[in-house]
Amino acid sequence: MKDEPVRGAEEFLSIFRNGPEFARELIEENERLRRDLADIRGRQESAAQSPEQWTKLRHELLARIHMLEQECTSVRERLGHVEQENTQFAQRYIEIEEESNNLANLYVASYQLHSTLDFDEVLKIITEIVINLVGAEVFAIYLLDDATGNLSAVASEGMPLDAFPSCVLGVGTLGRSVEKAEPHFASVERSDDLDEPIVCVPLAVQGRPLGAIAVFSLLSQKSGFSPLDFELFDMLGGHAATAVFAARLFSQSARKLNTIQGFIDLLAK
Repeated sequence: MKDEPVRGAEEFLSIFRNGPEFARELIEENERLRRDLADIRGRQESAAQSPEQWTKLRHELLARIHMLEQECTSVRERLGHVEQENTQFAQRYIEIEEESNNLANLYVASYQLHSTLDFDEVLKIITEIVINLVGAEVFAIYLLDDATGNLSAVASEGMPLDAFPSCVLGVGTLGRSVEKAEPHFASVERSDDLDEPIVCVPLAVQGRPLGAIAVFSLLSQKSGFSPLDFELFDMLGGHAATAVFAARLFSQSARKLNTIQGFIDLLAK
């Protein structure tokens, strides 16, 4: 997989290395045609003095014209082939550049998720990733309440947070996806039913369900999901879950520490 961009880049550069060689051949061919034309003109002047020589020269000229037409056709075919290869290599270069950019985006997204332990900041980073990299218009981040088994939206985009209904673990599309830790992808690009997301990415840590990212519609300029989107969903299912779990645990520990410190301060008075 890593050698593919290198091979594509080498192929792309090779066509430009062959460019000067092809240009040199064209220049040499042009010079040869000039010499042939000068020779033909000289022979034409001498042949004009004799009808037999003129007839012979006429046949030679016709044969020469036919040969030159064939050579011209061959050169045009070669030129068309080179232009086609140029187009293919340019397209491949663009694809490689896009793949490199996508890999960079994945790395940045993964790095950002683990750059903070602030719970609200983690939710904000996940939201930005889903908007900017996935291209979702309406979606919500759900977290599971272990005590009640309910999944409730804690962050949203495109609609108010309270518009997204809660659901029970194991019930409905969202609940079953989280319980089984299996992503859900619908064949449509929009769902007006907030109980039926078009995409559900379960968040789990070591097999323990934590919540999910539920997408209900895509941006108008996005016609469907690309391979990068599925890689992002896979990354979010693991890295986002770990980031949320760590931030949540840190937040709970900080509150408990403040409570204990407050109790100690109260006893010390």
